[in-house]
Amino acid sequence: MYAMNLARYQRYPDCKQRGLRALPPLAIFTSKECHYSVNKGAAFLGLGTDSVRVVKADERGKMIPKDLERQISLAEAKGAVPFLVSATSGTTVLGAFDPLNAIADVCQRHGLWLHVDAAWGGSVLLSQTHRHLLDGIQRADSVAWNPHKLLGAGLQCSALLLQDTSNLLKRCHESQARYLFQQDKFYDVALDTGDKVVQCGRRVDCLKLWLLWKAQGRQGLEQRINRAFALSQYLVEEIKKREGFELVMEPEFVNVCFWFVPPSLRGKQESLDYSQRLSQVAPVLKERMVKAGSMMIGYQPHGAWGNFFRVIVVNPMLTHTDIDFLLDELERLGQDL
Repeated sequence: MYAMNLARYQRYPDCKQRGLRALPPLAIFTSKECHYSVNKGAAFLGLGTDSVRVVKADERGKMIPKDLERQISLAEAKGAVPFLVSATSGTTVLGAFDPLNAIADVCQRHGLWLHVDAAWGGSVLLSQTHRHLLDGIQRADSVAWNPHKLLGAGLQCSALLLQDTSNLLKRCHESQARYLFQQDKFYDVALDTGDKVVQCGRRVDCLKLWLLWKAQGRQGLEQRINRAFALSQYLVEEIKKREGFELVMEPEFVNVCFWFVPPSLRGKQESLDYSQRLSQVAPVLKERMVKAGSMMIGYQPHGAWGNFFRVIVVNPMLTHTDIDFLLDELERLGQDL
């Protein structure tokens, strides 16, 4: 939402005073795998969810740059003015990373603001082994990053990173309330960031990140990320070994998506009601594990796929024993299904 407001203000600075009257119909572009915050931001800012144009994603959940070009042309043909593309580094379900360099090329050709939602995957930059997943992120105009996710900083810890050096955030959001943000204080008033943000009072998110970084060090944080990838791969290999477990796809991140196929459905993939019955398994197992108090993992449908489990291997305290327990417990809870 911040990125949308900044991109809009940069192109139409009158909108801060005149509101929507100063604007033509605007168009935002994001993939079908995007976080719901894109639609929510468009609604909050008065642009409306109809302003969000959905770009196709490939079979792994990555935005297709050619379809982005097509959607831009379609929006312009209908009289809308494209102004922002929101790419994703680490989608919520499949953990996909959009091809940022190709998307940045499209944005450069059309003069569009490039925002990268790296709330989930941005911390991968700290890993020399895996940071290639974010190649091109340095070309973004803005980046959202949540250290409270992959890094495990205390909730809430969210950052908006900007390429801009002209104090755009302040110009866009400031209200110059003289009873709070006096300009004649004895210290450097540039330290007063309150007028740049929506909230007047808020917790100091950056302190949580600083403390974590100070405690773990650069190397410690990198090891935490590499370990999450390694444990995810261990889970994948164990799933492949066990009867009754089926991967949705090979993950490139720490989102491991799979079905548990109970004994009554094994070998019956050709049945007309197989997919419908398989989709009913995850909700039943979720209820059983919660009531047993043994574990808590998420599930969801996705596109044409029925409900499947999505295990996010992030907790730095996890071991191979915990991964083994997860699979053993699913087998135990689902043996009578």
